[in-house]
Amino acid sequence: MAVSQFDRVADFLKLPADIRERCKWPKRIITVTVPIRRDDGTTEVFFGHRVQHHLTRGPVKGGLRYHPDVNVGEVAALAMWMNWKCALLDLPFGGGKGGISCNPSEMSDGELERMTRRFTMEMIPFIGPEIDVMAPDMGTNEQTMAWIMDTYSTHSGHLVPSIVTGKPISLQGSAGRTRATGHGVAFLSSIALSKLGIKEESATAIIQGFGNVGLYTAVTLASYGVKIIGISDASGALWSQDGIDIHALRAYVSDHKVISGFPAAESIDPNEMLTRKCDILAPCAVGGVIHASNAGRLDCKILAKGANGPTTPDADLIIEKRDDILMIPDILCNAGGVTVSYFEWVQNLQRFQWTEKEVISKLETKLHATFEQVMSYAAKHKLPKRMSAQAIAISTVANAKSTRGLFP
Repeated sequence: MAVSQFDRVADFLKLPADIRERCKWPKRIITVTVPIRRDDGTTEVFFGHRVQHHLTRGPVKGGLRYHPDVNVGEVAALAMWMNWKCALLDLPFGGGKGGISCNPSEMSDGELERMTRRFTMEMIPFIGPEIDVMAPDMGTNEQTMAWIMDTYSTHSGHLVPSIVTGKPISLQGSAGRTRATGHGVAFLSSIALSKLGIKEESATAIIQGFGNVGLYTAVTLASYGVKIIGISDASGALWSQDGIDIHALRAYVSDHKVISGFPAAESIDPNEMLTRKCDILAPCAVGGVIHASNAGRLDCKILAKGANGPTTPDADLIIEKRDDILMIPDILCNAGGVTVSYFEWVQNLQRFQWTEKEVISKLETKLHATFEQVMSYAAKHKLPKRMSAQAIAISTVANAKSTRGLFP
């Protein structure tokens, strides 16, 4: 998906063959073994990956995920998307992504800590505040980042908070980082509603996913007055035409871990939920949930791509031909997280903390400006919104590579 998207945009931009190849391929693909001692005394070896797509415009930036399906192809694709995302938002980063193939739900905190620290030690020759800055992703959190920071700092002999972002506030993390991605999805959806002349108080939304991104998308949209009529997670989907009380659902999930069984909404099929009528459809979980089989049946006015790659290339083509859905591309829609990660990195380098109000205000300013840039570019060149966003991003990277030249 990532490569086919790139090739389509590169054709449009008429990138020279040499620059095209340099933009496409990652700078580094690193795979390491991560042996740890399990709580029962046995030793198990996990495989960890880190892909650094480009360092042309600065250190690479991207998440670290723990999941059984992690593989180097997935990580490489996500690193490429992160590269375009950073370039689109004009952040001084390249794209990075990492992961360990494991099931964190079946591991104790002690096992997770030992695995994280060993992985960090294996990565030390390839990471640093000016080389590669990790962040939380699927299956990881601020505690994971604290272990990475401590391991790297211990090795360096002094505190290095800028080695990771998404840290706890007590360890120089940034205010607003936890809700940044979901807040960005909701904020851009609100701007899109305004573009279509729809008032927030009369708008409805369906959100696929109730992890960090889906949760804060729902919380922020609800605070704007948008009615959340459908929401799902891995356990199933909920529906209420009168609106779901997000704060009550959040409390329920805190106790039960999943949304299934929530008494104040109807249980429905998660796949059917995606094609029900709404103003905003926000896929905020895994990739590929909108495909050739259901793209033609979407009944939304705005498709806010909170997840990475939630639509397949075939689905993109179908949605583009329909021309009745305002699509907010994923490299813009879910860029709130990496933008506030950039703010956290800057604060760490300066040893200066911003307030949450300052962080969110700076985030919204940058997202709004980029949204208008993408819309303007799409109108000028008669391009779909996703192609417009990627064209801006790929041009930025290509220009930087061309200007720097090729070292002999």
